[in-house]
Amino acid sequence: MTQNQKCTLNIQSETGKLEAVLIHYPGPEVENMTPRNAQRALYNDILNLSIARKEYDQLRGVLQKTSQVYEVSDLLARLLEVDELKESLVRNICETEQVTGYIDFLMEQPAPVLTKILIEGLPLRVSTLTDFLREEYYALKPLYNFYFTRDSSAIIGKNALVCKMANSVRLRESLIMDAIFRSDLFFQTHPINAYHLSPDNPLVKVEGGDILVIRDDVLLIGNGTRTSTQGIDLIVQEFCKTGSGRKHVVVQQLPESPESFIHLDMVFTMLDTNKAMVYKPLIMSSSPYQTVHMQIDDGKVTKISAASGILSLLRKLGIDLEPIICGGKSDDWDQEREQWHSGANFLALAPGKILSYARNIHTLEELSKNGFEVVTANEVIRNQFDIHSARKCVITIEGSELPRGGGGPRCMTMPLRRE
Repeated sequence: MTQNQKCTLNIQSETGKLEAVLIHYPGPEVENMTPRNAQRALYNDILNLSIARKEYDQLRGVLQKTSQVYEVSDLLARLLEVDELKESLVRNICETEQVTGYIDFLMEQPAPVLTKILIEGLPLRVSTLTDFLREEYYALKPLYNFYFTRDSSAIIGKNALVCKMANSVRLRESLIMDAIFRSDLFFQTHPINAYHLSPDNPLVKVEGGDILVIRDDVLLIGNGTRTSTQGIDLIVQEFCKTGSGRKHVVVQQLPESPESFIHLDMVFTMLDTNKAMVYKPLIMSSSPYQTVHMQIDDGKVTKISAASGILSLLRKLGIDLEPIICGGKSDDWDQEREQWHSGANFLALAPGKILSYARNIHTLEELSKNGFEVVTANEVIRNQFDIHSARKCVITIEGSELPRGGGGPRCMTMPLRRE
């Protein structure tokens, strides 16, 4: 696909061969924080950017071997070359973030400079006593979390859902993604904006890390701190509108703590058409967190019922998944520790060909026992391992800094098209 050809978005599963994906290369925005505001940025600590980038280079290198890779900053820079799109986005951002006094300054900036400002942040212009006494350095805060491109949008079928983020510090990510999808410059899609559909309902929250497209008629959605029941109701309402026949939404409640349970894809991800990585204490053991089955017939919710877990409910829907245990079967401590470091957060490049962090050794051992060949990202990038001819494999990227942001390979990628 050439740069000028539009990509038709289409996601009907979690494991179909990845053909196009959206990423954001972490930049200075990651370091544009202090320990004092790290918590507001949704971080526990400040990442070492130079190491994080070396690790991210491995992720990007593997993706470039297997699919068409789009970078947010490239798309944003091209969009900002179009005057009316530039004005619309700048105005939208400034009005939403209540800094309309900066509109003229931002409009004067060339597209590459403005792209950096919108992602890396804009320092406050101190011209009043009020500004001087504010404990705030930025007029536009840096987008610290933007390298987790999974969250601000999700592709369901051929539709792009622009998500309504749980934390205001991430709102601009959604505004940028909405502008990219609506620009009609890059993708063929019908964008659905959760903000526009619920302008007066602050209870609606939805993030892409909680949305898994299991089959064209089955959505699996997490209900926790980042995706509310009201947000799920909104997705169901939109999901109902497309096509006829029967559809299913499977909802899994998530604990509010620890914070490593931030999204469903931190405890459950698809590895193959018949295998899933699971965090056993939540997905397979009896827990107080409900699984709910919503059945939709010809555009209407016809039944809502409790189920006895994700795996048994999916089996009833004809999807029989063999669970592979995050952290291995033998030790609860290993399971807990490796889940904390995104040990259940896998990205499938194709059925049975998956991406993971190298640090979660007990999870990798469990995969090896289940027939997955463990190889490094550098072996793939240097053509020492042929991913296309391989059967089942797990490709590992180094992960000392990236996981500290709170996510793994699935969090850092937003698939646009799968075979």
